[in-house]
Amino acid sequence: MDQTHREETEPSEDFAQFEPQRRGWLGKTLYFIHTHPAIIPLAVLAAAIVVFGLVLGTRFFSPFSLTLVLQQVMIVGIVAIAQTLVILTAGIDLSVGAIMVCSSVVMGQCTFRYGLPPEISIVIGLAFGTLCGLVSGILVAIVRLPPFIVTLGMWQIVLAANFLYSRNETIRSQDIADQAPILQFFGRNIEVGGAVFTYGVIAMLILAAVVHYLLTCTAWGRHVYAVGDDPKAAELAGVRSRNVLLTVYAGSGLICGFAGWTLIGRLGSVSPTAGQLTNIETITAVVIGGTSLFGGRGSVIGSLFGALIVGTFSMGLRMAGTDPQWTYLLIGVLIIVAVAFDHFVRRAAA
Repeated sequence: MDQTHREETEPSEDFAQFEPQRRGWLGKTLYFIHTHPAIIPLAVLAAAIVVFGLVLGTRFFSPFSLTLVLQQVMIVGIVAIAQTLVILTAGIDLSVGAIMVCSSVVMGQCTFRYGLPPEISIVIGLAFGTLCGLVSGILVAIVRLPPFIVTLGMWQIVLAANFLYSRNETIRSQDIADQAPILQFFGRNIEVGGAVFTYGVIAMLILAAVVHYLLTCTAWGRHVYAVGDDPKAAELAGVRSRNVLLTVYAGSGLICGFAGWTLIGRLGSVSPTAGQLTNIETITAVVIGGTSLFGGRGSVIGSLFGALIVGTFSMGLRMAGTDPQWTYLLIGVLIIVAVAFDHFVRRAAA
């Protein structure tokens, strides 16, 4: 009787070893890719650099050319970090580009129209970006409106406010250099050997490292992934989804405000017409970088790889003398392949 009872209650050997037996080498590989989504974009980036290096030689494969790619994707890379935070929660933000540009306009107008110290103007611009993100967060988290509709409306509102407030006037580079050079700080160069870095590139890398740490090594980061993966399960586990979404959208707006400051450094001037396609470019970078549009999977490092892939293809094909439309064609193919591959990996690794 006792022996029969033990046989019924003790877990069988087959049950205990179910998980290792269920996955073959393909399943383990897909599961590894699923848990480390930046691997694929890193491999694509490395392959693109090698191919263009072999085809173009030292014209492409040189410290100056490679760091030039970093300078070209600096703005998109910073805003892609903000976009990644939102997409990780299974949302999307179409207003990031407009918030960035309007924040730069606020910094410029506060300095030159109202005569405020540029340091104060920068703080106001950062606060403006944070406020825009917070409004979107309130509408998504508390009012429960779809993120796509909310940010589409915010994009139109901020874009219109940008042109109305700036009166569609550009603040010249020379005026900024003479009266408020700190606004152009992130456009200054640092030369190391043959490589040329800007402070904006360094800021992008530091920001990515900080946000990556917050997402992977803090409770807040785990909550962001949990809300994006399954918000109901996250609520049952004690995660306050509303607070997480509010901090994500407000943080995204703050990063966009910071991108506005770096945009002034990149252009040298304050232009209300700059960055019109940034929202699309950041979504492209995030998707190619392996972040799932379904939420709960991805990384800011992967998004940077995605931005660098686009920048590498753009510069490589331009140096090869090809029609610019080939760049858009290849990027479009990469987007579709990335989304299809993500869908396949999610199903296979589940």
